[in-house]
Amino acid sequence: MPAVSDSALLKVDAVSVRFDTAEGSITAVDDVSLTVKQGEFLSVIGPSGCGKSTLFNVIGGLLGNHQGEVRVGGETVSGPHKSIGMVFQEESTFPWRTVRDNVAFPLELIGMPKEKRSERARHFISMVGLDGFENRFPGELSGGMRQRVSLARTLASEPKILLMDEPFAALDEQTRLLLGDKVLQIQQQIKQTTLLITHNITEAVQMSDRILVMTYRPGKVKRIVDIDLPRPRTSEIVGSEAFGRYVAQIWNDLREEANRGLRDEEKHALQRGSGTA
Repeated sequence: MPAVSDSALLKVDAVSVRFDTAEGSITAVDDVSLTVKQGEFLSVIGPSGCGKSTLFNVIGGLLGNHQGEVRVGGETVSGPHKSIGMVFQEESTFPWRTVRDNVAFPLELIGMPKEKRSERARHFISMVGLDGFENRFPGELSGGMRQRVSLARTLASEPKILLMDEPFAALDEQTRLLLGDKVLQIQQQIKQTTLLITHNITEAVQMSDRILVMTYRPGKVKRIVDIDLPRPRTSEIVGSEAFGRYVAQIWNDLREEANRGLRDEEKHALQRGSGTA
């Protein structure tokens, strides 16, 4: 197990988010509370449309129009926060910058001297396993390697909390498992507090200390599952019996919520059809 402190570094307290649409007000996230301890790896999983990414944006300070409160180390998050680093699903490397310059970019923004930021960039490039690629451009790298560049760039700012929103979704299954191994290795090495938003059960069980399962819209906390699997942990554990039991347990929860989503979509489709008949 990682070195997890008893005190919560991240607290999400009764967060709700509502959006006005042409069809009326929609509650995307409803009264969600959670805590993440120092050094812990928590995954948030749920069916499509459950508000996972909305919750991610609230925690990261990118979405301010919400009820409830988010605190990091006791400090309220009211916008992008220096203690929170974010990695997104979408490609986010700068194609005109080398790997080294991509990773050093946030350090350049805060005015860190060139020699020092170059040294730190090299350190995190090595940490994500890209030694020898410092002078390559993103167009010369695979999708998995570009995501490692994004990860290194975020870690270079040394955030207290790393938020990742489905960072491996565009990758094939083999690459995402191996990249998950790399993220776990880094997380254990630097005791990085991490929150992962994902729809992939295998990924969540492979990496997490706990998994928060969300309901279909409005997104609420359905269950929190403690993952009692040995660490250090790699993708080899995917084939174990204990791993399979966790996957089956979480799939049962997700299947129930996904079916609710399908029924809701069918009902709205019928209503739209009746309105245009």
